Amino acid sequence: MNKTIFTEMLENKQMTVSRRFSAPLDKVWAAWTERDLLEKWWAPKPYRAVSKSFDFSEGGHWHYYMEGPGGEKHWCLVNYMEISAPKYFTARDSFCDEDANLNPNLPGNVGRNVFKADGAETEVLVTLTFVAVDDMKKIIEMGFKEGFTMGLDQLEELLSV
Repeated sequence: MNKTIFTEMLENKQMTVSRRFSAPLDKVWAAWTERDLLEKWWAPKPYRAVSKSFDFSEGGHWHYYMEGPGGEKHWCLVNYMEISAPKYFTARDSFCDEDANLNPNLPGNVGRNVFKADGAETEVLVTLTFVAVDDMKKIIEMGFKEGFTMGLDQLEELLSV
């Protein structure tokens, strides 16, 4: 299994996440940009991702929640800012409520997701930029690295089918 590599750059208020997948670019791109595929891997088990609305286009958004085993819902909003298929997309990721009102008590970030074909493999490089270093630290304390790694492991399983 490929390894997820996290790099923290506190001086830039950024974190990068790098992962290689044994799948072609078009298949990896689809898994990040199509609702039905995204819902299959995004939330770390035993959670599941459920979309309320999805529009992968510049100015569009993905409003979803991660539902836990006890039925609790953690709402999130991804606002797509820039898309250059199948090379990259940039989006603002925020915590929110069921009506997409942003939660000011939880940190968000802007992520640039870059996809590069390398033979039969695809490398994904995610660069997350935060408003403050404390926001990045809070996300890490909330289990971001563990949860995102689990999701990317699930994506690798999905891509192998």
